[in-house]
Amino acid sequence: MHILYKFLLVAMLLAAIFSLGQALYFMMTERPGGNPKRMAWALTRRIGFSLAVFVLVVIGILTGLLHPHGLGGG
Repeated sequence: MHILYKFLLVAMLLAAIFSLGQALYFMMTERPGGNPKRMAWALTRRIGFSLAVFVLVVIGILTGLLHPHGLGGG
């Protein structure tokens, strides 16, 4: 279960990064005066993936699948 959870978390992070790259590509290739809907949709998906990652991290901490630790080792 831990492996599947962590795989899902990493996949969602990669999906958010990929969506951000798509938005950059659409922004760079869009013609002036064109319709920027593709870029806006890619950024909307990135926000959705990022929120899903946040929710997964919170669920992981609450269920004990993730163990947060402080900085400094003390």
